[in-house]
Amino acid sequence: MSQLELSILFFLQLAVILMTCRVVGALAKYIGQPQVVGEMIAGVLLGPSLLGILAPSLSASLFPPESKPLLFAVSQVGLSLYMFLVGTEFRTEHFATRAKTAVSVSVAGMLAPFLLGGALGFWFYYEGSLFPEKVKWFEAVLFLGASLCITAFPMLARIIVENKLAGTSLGTLAIAAGAIDDVAAWCMLAIVLSSFAAEWSTAALAIGGGTVFAFVVLVALRPVLRWLTPIAEREKQLTPGQMVLVLSLLMFASFITDRIGVYAVFGAFLLGCAMPRGVVTEDLKNKLEPLTVSLLLPLFFTFSGLNTRLDLVTTPYLIFISLIVLLAATLGKGGACWAAARLAGEDQRTALAVGALMNARGLMELILLNIGRERGVVGPELFSIMVIMAIVTTLLATPVFRWVYPEWKQGNVSK
Repeated sequence: MSQLELSILFFLQLAVILMTCRVVGALAKYIGQPQVVGEMIAGVLLGPSLLGILAPSLSASLFPPESKPLLFAVSQVGLSLYMFLVGTEFRTEHFATRAKTAVSVSVAGMLAPFLLGGALGFWFYYEGSLFPEKVKWFEAVLFLGASLCITAFPMLARIIVENKLAGTSLGTLAIAAGAIDDVAAWCMLAIVLSSFAAEWSTAALAIGGGTVFAFVVLVALRPVLRWLTPIAEREKQLTPGQMVLVLSLLMFASFITDRIGVYAVFGAFLLGCAMPRGVVTEDLKNKLEPLTVSLLLPLFFTFSGLNTRLDLVTTPYLIFISLIVLLAATLGKGGACWAAARLAGEDQRTALAVGALMNARGLMELILLNIGRERGVVGPELFSIMVIMAIVTTLLATPVFRWVYPEWKQGNVSK
């Protein structure tokens, strides 16, 4: 297929994705789920799990393999823009006052699921034959531990925004803990891939480079960005030149963090955190959010679904394994985060709300799993089991949160 044919097909793909996301999203909202969950499910429905079964020829024509790189690239732009906007609403004063709770929740949300996931990885390696033969036992332990550790950082952010928690104390706490968890999980993945490829420099670059990048953006670049404010206040908006500069910095930040192995969303999020508050961030939100949320972001929440198969988990044994993984993921993540929040002094409802939100895994989990499968670390059956776990934990996040934390509905969430 030529480049011209691929570009023409892309418009049709985008139309189908947007319409499917809108329909499934409306159904999701009808049953009390946020739009973002509908978008995630829409991607699975458009992939080989449903469309590929019901209409294989149509699926092959609509989403040929050679078209996926373009879908992936545009979806990454939408994701980076969205996480940049989330960063602009991150209230550092809340993180400073609740750093103890955020770190406690994050550590508990990593340690407990990592231990449970590592134990399952050890079991699956020796008993379940769910890892390829070339995978070593400690690689299986680290990979499954990291898979259970991860939080759906972009999806967590979307749920927080849709429930009007952005900028609140609870929303900031959940975002901070989720960000720390995901950075740690990606560092663990870097270690697994480094071992698998016998190149330890990959892990060193991810951990060391990520730390340096965060310091440069939050300490060195933040004061420089303040010069945007006087001009923006005089013009009552960002000038075209300022907007180009900000977007260029955003793309560069995403490139750097993706290049060093901790994923593009963290570069975008950190740059958003460094932006001066006030007219600058308000104008960025007004200009970027509508197109990002309505047009670009659904591509991210559907892309991984195109690479996911749920029809492989059919035997009683694999169904049993799926239930064990789901139980370990929920108790390890949600239960540990709840306990840590309570020990840090949060009230019962806030602690339960944090546990419910942190237990969502979503597309970050799918991305990690897809990387593992592409590198040959995880087999197709275990891949599908982990996808089921990701979908179920994400589906549970919003209804459980709204059940345990009714303040969101009355608008009484503390700022």
